[in-house]
Amino acid sequence: MAEKSSRLPGFYKLSLEERVATVAGWAGLDEADQAVLLGQGLPAAQAGYMIENAIGTFALPLGVAANFLVNGRDVLVPMAVEEPSVLAAVSHAAKLARAGGGFQAETTEPIMIGQVQVLDMPDLVTAVQAVQANKQRLMDAADESSHNIVRRGGGARDVEVCPFPESPVGPMLVVHLLYDTRDAMGANAINTAVEAIAPLIAGLTGGRVNLRILSNLCDRRLATARCTVPAEELSLPDGTPGASVARLIEEANALAVVDPYRAATHNKGIMNGVDAVCIATGNDWRAVEAGAHAYAARNGAYSSLTDWHVDENGDLFGEITLPLAVGVVGGATKVHPTARVALKILGLATAEELAQVTAAVGLAQNLAAIKALATTGIQHGHMRLHARQVALAAGARDGQVEQIAGLLVAEKNIRVERARELLHQTSA
Repeated sequence: MAEKSSRLPGFYKLSLEERVATVAGWAGLDEADQAVLLGQGLPAAQAGYMIENAIGTFALPLGVAANFLVNGRDVLVPMAVEEPSVLAAVSHAAKLARAGGGFQAETTEPIMIGQVQVLDMPDLVTAVQAVQANKQRLMDAADESSHNIVRRGGGARDVEVCPFPESPVGPMLVVHLLYDTRDAMGANAINTAVEAIAPLIAGLTGGRVNLRILSNLCDRRLATARCTVPAEELSLPDGTPGASVARLIEEANALAVVDPYRAATHNKGIMNGVDAVCIATGNDWRAVEAGAHAYAARNGAYSSLTDWHVDENGDLFGEITLPLAVGVVGGATKVHPTARVALKILGLATAEELAQVTAAVGLAQNLAAIKALATTGIQHGHMRLHARQVALAAGARDGQVEQIAGLLVAEKNIRVERARELLHQTSA
């Protein structure tokens, strides 16, 4: 049997049904899986059990990013996103990286941090010493709270103390429980564990426990992805040599390194990709967003999550590191029908593998964005795809959408009002 490749030339030209059939053949999806993708995703009745006060569902377009080669393995990456150009851009960037061997990615152990806040202690120094002297007792109590994770090789790894002699409410001690959550994102496990050890901490410190909650700045649970794009792959149709484009990309990244106003938009582009994978797989994209942006400011100033520079061979090297608390078990990953299918398409066995692919998507999305910004400008390709949304907003249906979008692009006048005029003319 031929090796599977995530290269899908002409995929965008296929009908929706043909695309689903292609992905089904690639990922081994059955008829029920395909039905989920073709519009029978999350039933309203099931949504009613997932949240309070449910009145229906809200759908997002689900696509697959092609061309990804991560750690030598081809993957199709499901992404749920409403913004035009995201899928096309990230697939293009993955193709560029593929020419240099694809993405190499790695993760640290899936260690999450749970926090216990202690106030009203008789003596802060004595409280710190008491917690430090009883680390193992606290870790054993934390492990008792979640036998399932411990059986899978996870559980408590350490206890740290963070004293705050001065705060707006007086001296404070924050106890950090470092907890390995294995293939789960781990919020429920962490929260259960810190609630379990809170009475022990109160007794050891003589203080009063207030908050017991995980931290979304999971800076012990990092994912890194890197790639090298051969300079010649970056050459432009107008004759601009790839070496010049590589230099422009390096300069564009440098602005995000030094300037928080640019860094905010730069990192938002990264999260266009990261969030889309998290949503598609049923992971908590809000937690990932919070952790990523906090990590970007870890040195006291908000900065770029990526590094792009021209290497000693004249090629473009890129790297990203960010916290990625994602799981393949628990939460919506197994409850949401579409998330289950998305994970099946990815074909990944562990949360660490999912984090590695997600980091690669973030790096690719960033490459696509800054390459466009530094050369043709972001609107050149984006507005061509945006024209279809404008046509839809104006009332175009089926075959009319591409026709009206083409006319809008040709006129360089991509407005709903003009789309309505064109619709009226073509219907007359």
